[in-house]
Amino acid sequence: MSKIPTVLEKIVTRKFEEIAERSSQVTVDELKARIAEQSAPRGFVAALDKKIAEGQAAVIAEVKKASPSKGVIRENFYPAEIATSYEKGGAACLSVLTDKDFFQGHEDYLIEARQACRLPVIRKDFIVDEYQVYEARAIGADCILLIVACLEFERLEQLNTLAYELGMDVLVEVHDAEELQDALKLPNRLIGINNRNLHNFSTSLDTTFSLLNQIDDSRLVVTESGIHTVDDVLAMRGHSVHAFLVGEAFMRADNPGVKLLEMFN
Repeated sequence: MSKIPTVLEKIVTRKFEEIAERSSQVTVDELKARIAEQSAPRGFVAALDKKIAEGQAAVIAEVKKASPSKGVIRENFYPAEIATSYEKGGAACLSVLTDKDFFQGHEDYLIEARQACRLPVIRKDFIVDEYQVYEARAIGADCILLIVACLEFERLEQLNTLAYELGMDVLVEVHDAEELQDALKLPNRLIGINNRNLHNFSTSLDTTFSLLNQIDDSRLVVTESGIHTVDDVLAMRGHSVHAFLVGEAFMRADNPGVKLLEMFN
């Protein structure tokens, strides 16, 4: 975390403020009570494995209104409609942004999207504290994202363990070889490789390609960011990467599910 990029540092600082605000309004015990009322997690990794076993790409389709680097990506933003469109388009899972200050996300978007379909959903946020893990399951998340760049290894391990105890899967995200070494110390199946450079926001698919030889077949690699064309998909699948997290390319399309079909079938 000593090399944490400036933009991420700003986001993480805000996250701790946000957690203090939220926990003063809703306690962990209240979150645990909500968790007890939730339906069982839907099996995020299992859904990805099923698609791949059928010879298809396993697409985690993202519900995202905006980003810090691009601003508003989708004006007509209706999470339930988008989720239904993705399910029809053949997505394996959904990713829903819940960060408000930087991505214009909200927990309600995850709730709406999950209720509108049968797909497992990952809460896409900057998770730095146990409170957010409980909160994720309380709103129905089936999986959470843990970003190695945001976390010291001990905290990463603690949050990962708690998520599994609550029945969720975890996607551990890395950006380089150093972060990958921390991720590989965890027993997780899912390793996300983000092709976006957090210092300048550029993307390069070579980020995924360059790290593959360090990851054995017991893991399931998810390539994230920079997947915009059929050629990008074919390049990844040519390197035996069959799981994708795609947001912007779908969100800019009139019909996100149709765009998914065009790119992946």
